Amino acid sequence: MSTLAYGERVMLLDAKKRRYLLTLKEGGEFHSHAGFVPHDDVSGQPEGAVVRSTKGAEYTVLRPTLEDYVIEMPRGAQVIYPKDLAPICMLADIGPGMRVFETGIGSGALSMTMLRWGADIVGYEIREDFANRAKANVREFLGESVLDRYDVHIADSYEGIDPALGPFDRVVLDLPEPWQVIPNAETVLRPGGVLVAYTPSITQAAQVRDQLKGRWIDARTIEVLHRGWHIDGQAVRPDHRMVAHTAFLSVARFLGQGSRAMRTDGNVERVRR
Repeated sequence: MSTLAYGERVMLLDAKKRRYLLTLKEGGEFHSHAGFVPHDDVSGQPEGAVVRSTKGAEYTVLRPTLEDYVIEMPRGAQVIYPKDLAPICMLADIGPGMRVFETGIGSGALSMTMLRWGADIVGYEIREDFANRAKANVREFLGESVLDRYDVHIADSYEGIDPALGPFDRVVLDLPEPWQVIPNAETVLRPGGVLVAYTPSITQAAQVRDQLKGRWIDARTIEVLHRGWHIDGQAVRPDHRMVAHTAFLSVARFLGQGSRAMRTDGNVERVRR
């Protein structure tokens, strides 16, 4: 990998593992309580180099990973954090060439993760400032060319989804009442397609699951917990703090218009009208 260059996004990691994102600019400076670091001292360095501030503070210079960027990037709306981003992509079976409808794109964390996995995304976002922030974050981390696979509309998915934009292989929902969007998703999702809904509360998840009846199969809801471990020689224990609840992830597969799901008792479930 080439050395760090002007115009590139880099991360400074201090002795306390605090992360600072910046874009290298000629004549630029990174300022903190520990003095400042001229960008000129960073440009031309290899990853892993150590630079010092004017007050002697040391920083390791690295290119940010997607996880780093999601946690530290500029945001308008609250982002989905890495512990849920990867499971969403696995549950939705995101991969190269998948056409994904995403609604409630917020600051773009989920968008850039699915784009990184190779998906083509059509997004609905009702707030133009959020849409602009998401596109800026995607462009900043993944580059200008990826915007060819990222088609964001200022639109309300509660009111419907333009059928001309479909069909889609996957639908991913991150908004307050995703159950309202499920009937609209049924008009643009191909048979066999997957829907995933991200909901902070269990009552929201329950309403999603109630709506996933009739034309849907294999519906389930999971919660992902993230516990780190302290390892220092022979001193090994769970961290005192863990990232427990953030959201519930509900997933189901679509059978298609006019189809009916088989009940677990062997009978056929009536299609929702």
